[in-house]
Amino acid sequence: MEKRIYPEAIETIVTPEPYAAQYFTDARAAVKELQRLYARNTAFLRDSFSALATGGDSNVRYRAFYPAVSVTTTSFSLVDSRQAYGHMPTPGTFTTTVTRPDLFENYLVEQLNLIMRNHGMPVMVSESDTPIPLHFALIEGTHVDASAAEHIKRPIRDLFDVPDLDGTDDHIANGTLELGLGDPRPLAPFTAQRVDYSLHRLAHYTATSPQHFQNYVLFTNYQFYIDEFCTMARQMMAKGEGGYAEFVEPGNMVTHSGETHPSEGAMPPRLPQMPAYHLKKPHHGGITMVNIGVGPSNAKTITDHIAVLRPHAWVMLGHCAGLRNTQALGDYVLAHAYVREDHVLDDDLPVWVPIPPLAEIQVALQEAVAEVTGLSGYDLKRVMRTGTVATIDNRNWELRDQRGPVQRLSQSRAIALDMESATIAANGFRFRVPYGTLLCVSDKPLHGELKLPGMATEFYKRQVAQHLTIGIRAMEKLAEMPMERLHSRKLRSFSETAFQ
Repeated sequence: MEKRIYPEAIETIVTPEPYAAQYFTDARAAVKELQRLYARNTAFLRDSFSALATGGDSNVRYRAFYPAVSVTTTSFSLVDSRQAYGHMPTPGTFTTTVTRPDLFENYLVEQLNLIMRNHGMPVMVSESDTPIPLHFALIEGTHVDASAAEHIKRPIRDLFDVPDLDGTDDHIANGTLELGLGDPRPLAPFTAQRVDYSLHRLAHYTATSPQHFQNYVLFTNYQFYIDEFCTMARQMMAKGEGGYAEFVEPGNMVTHSGETHPSEGAMPPRLPQMPAYHLKKPHHGGITMVNIGVGPSNAKTITDHIAVLRPHAWVMLGHCAGLRNTQALGDYVLAHAYVREDHVLDDDLPVWVPIPPLAEIQVALQEAVAEVTGLSGYDLKRVMRTGTVATIDNRNWELRDQRGPVQRLSQSRAIALDMESATIAANGFRFRVPYGTLLCVSDKPLHGELKLPGMATEFYKRQVAQHLTIGIRAMEKLAEMPMERLHSRKLRSFSETAFQ
């Protein structure tokens, strides 16, 4: 192996022209300036890398910084106590770094408008002191040819900033951020580098661009639901129904309203780990569905990343084990509490933290079940039971000594058991994303009632379509609700960020 000898240190750091901070009283103008500054700084990094790859100077360090938006308040403003977000709890300076202001334009405008309305203060746009990693400055889908390395004589990390995992964490969301005296406090729940990290992970795990994700997210643990979702979505596109404009599949294959087949994108050579499908409306007002597969680890992974998009709601639709003799295969379970034996969030959200039901989600799900099944009132109890769902991390729990698990399940009053729902709900609570769960009983292992192959086929044909229709209808109901009602105060802690 050839041994390369590098100079001791790089003393020259090249950056874009210094940026003078600007103040704005118009939220949309502030966001436009964030977009301009971000575009300038990321273009600088891309252009510098391109020059190096074609034989440029490799003894210079190139650096550009994330934009930042800040606001300073000087008094304890009295705001409408019904509001869950959009205001600062105390006087002081609050700031956040910003990435992809093109993707987050509507979100940023809404958050800044609320702050200006509630505090009557301008916001400041500036450059932060957080460098943009080269990896996050490259345009999505960029392919870097291996031959470029031949022209770069030093390690990339000597020439550009690279992702810093020491600063990519969830301390703000977890409420564990430690600030020094006089340090500005966070304005948003995620830093720019944390957001960038998740945006890249989303594209990897789902094979769709983050720009396609919608504000109402359905999770499932079975491909049957995805197949049915695709069938429904394609019919909607062909007929131009439901107000949906596009349907996007893995590979960013886009079918527009009025079309019967994708006219953009290309099918990936293989499905990703957690494929996502997007039934799109303007301003991200449609529905995204993700097949997360089986297990709490996948459930945590995908919700860790989707959370940075600040969706308005996510709901688990999937199968579960019914734990009561009175339940029948195909019955629905509306979770109003969770037994958390998944353990993947124990370090971030202790198990003693309650995960409360959110009235807005619960009502939407119950009303959707009533509409689709045609049942109401006391009759609805024939096909749906509300109660506690237990989530575990051992798929073969039945093979263990039954005395311990069964006793705990009975003491908790659990009516169903699965491997994802509590994880999704707990991460919704942790990240302030409204959450809910509607499951379908697919077997009853405690009572020896398991599906035979033929029974399973008929069960899926009959039940999956109805279950999915209920989930879509519930999401449409939530989309009709004012956001200030949906984003519940139950999800906010003592000292919260102003951004939702």
